This record gives sequence, C-alpha cells and structure tokens, in this order.
Amino acid sequence: MDDGVSAGLLILRVMVGIVMVAHGYNHIFRGGKIAGTGRWFESLGMKPGILHAWLASLTELGAGAMLIVGLLTPLAAAGVVGVMLVALITNHIKNGFFIFRPGEGYEYVLTLCMVGLAIGAVGAGRFSIDDAIDLGWIGWTGLLVAAIAGGGGAALLLAVFWRPPKPDPEAAAS
Repeated sequence: MDDGVSAGLLILRVMVGIVMVAHGYNHIFRGGKIAGTGRWFESLGMKPGILHAWLASLTELGAGAMLIVGLLTPLAAAGVVGVMLVALITNHIKNGFFIFRPGEGYEYVLTLCMVGLAIGAVGAGRFSIDDAIDLGWIGWTGLLVAAIAGGGGAALLLAVFWRPPKPDPEAAAS
C-alpha cells in the first residue's frame, strides 16, 4: 500500500478512534457518569440501562483504542458500526437527518457507521500493528467482518434488549 494512502488511513483511524474513546470516557466519567448514562439508555428502551451503558462505553473505549493503534482493525471497525447503529435506531433516526434538529438527527452517527464500514474494508494501512503482524483482513473480508460483527451484533442486541418506550398520547394531543 502506498505511504500516502497509509498516512491518510492513519489520520482517519486516529481521528475516529479519538472520537470513540472520548464518547466512552464521557459516558463513564463525565456528566451523569455511568449511572446517568444508564438512566438515559433505560429511557431509550435499552433495558437494563446500566448494562447497556457499560457495554456501549467499553466498546467505544476498546474499539477506539484499537483503531488508534491499528489492531484487529475490522473488529475495531465493527465496534464503531455496532454502537453507531444502535444509537441511530434507538435515538437519532426519529429526529430526521440533521444533527442540529431537536433531539439530534442521524447524520453524525450514520457517518461514523459508514466510516467504520469503510475502515473495515480498507484496513489499517502500513502504519499499524495489523501491518506489523501481517494481518491481511482487507477488502471483502474486512468489510464482511465489520458489517456482520457490527451490524449483526447491533441487530441481536436490539432484538433481545430494546423495548422502545410507548408514545405518550397526551403529548401527541397537545
């Protein structure tokens, strides 16, 4: 792989990795901390909320760190895809496309999800642990790992644990 392409992948991986680590850190240590994150997840219908707060936060921390160093990149990308798909479905899709809409639209989480799939497909590049250990999960293999592990994990998690809150008929009438 060309060094310029590898440098571009390094920039992309590190940036997405930092975003994911920041999200995981924020869920655990900032604002309402993990308990507040759990209550928020519970309000979205992810039950038990505290379990999903930990699952999402640790996935964000782990996948982010793995992307930064380029370790098992398709699996790290699957972590991004899975977390962002769950966020898309449980919280953002109902608010429309744009992030600045009330309740936050889905443009941000959809973009991260698609970037996760793309990183899974193209791999980590030369400047990575994957390259150092000669892990050749690129192309269709990497894309399928990211899509099946991330998308399949999200689908399974939602099927088993997500119980969307019932709409409030009084709020709809006013």
